[in-house]
Amino acid sequence: MAALSQPIVTVSAGFDRLENFFNVYEKNELLRQQNTRLLEWQSAALALAAENSTFRKMLNFVPERGVSFSTARVIGDSGGVFVRSVLINAGRVSGIEKGDAAVTGSGLVGRVAVSGRQSGRVLLITDLNSRIPVVSEKERLRAILSGDNSNSPRLLFLPPNARLSVGERVVTSGHGGVFPAGLPVGTISSMEGGAIRIRPFVDFDTLEYIRVITEFPGEVAGHIVPSNAATSRVK
Repeated sequence: MAALSQPIVTVSAGFDRLENFFNVYEKNELLRQQNTRLLEWQSAALALAAENSTFRKMLNFVPERGVSFSTARVIGDSGGVFVRSVLINAGRVSGIEKGDAAVTGSGLVGRVAVSGRQSGRVLLITDLNSRIPVVSEKERLRAILSGDNSNSPRLLFLPPNARLSVGERVVTSGHGGVFPAGLPVGTISSMEGGAIRIRPFVDFDTLEYIRVITEFPGEVAGHIVPSNAATSRVK
């Protein structure tokens, strides 16, 4: 009798092992799915942390009384006729007009060259078409910040025998009412061969969000954009 029952016991044990195998497989598959979700959540958390860091930096820009601005996300880099510019996801619907100044918490980014209905293109201060009235913070010497498609724009039209030094800060002068006065631009990085160059405060390679100044005290209606800066189509 024991001999007859042995095959039944063996088959039963086989089914038990097979059932255990499938149970282990299902548990492993469940663990893999949970691990995938955890990795996705971790990636989302890291992205959110980076975004929050960007917003915290933007809070460094504290506008004076009477200044209005609109926040926009950078959704594309240089294109069209501009060598150094970025596309943003805000335009006239958000109150952004051609000529408005664009900033981050670090300093001046540039000006709006094209404003469509829901998007715009910002010409960076390093672009060849960019001309910004500035002043040295220490000596209060006025000049024009001129981009030349390099990472270090130049100071032009300084007074004769201007006394400047490497490391001196440069800010917008507000001359002409096109830009607010006092926006941080950069520091003098070199004065070689008669060319005075500026190291911008903004890291243009990591731009994610910017603030476009749509209104400020002393603003002149109808911003001026250099005539040689042709427009590109945005919507």
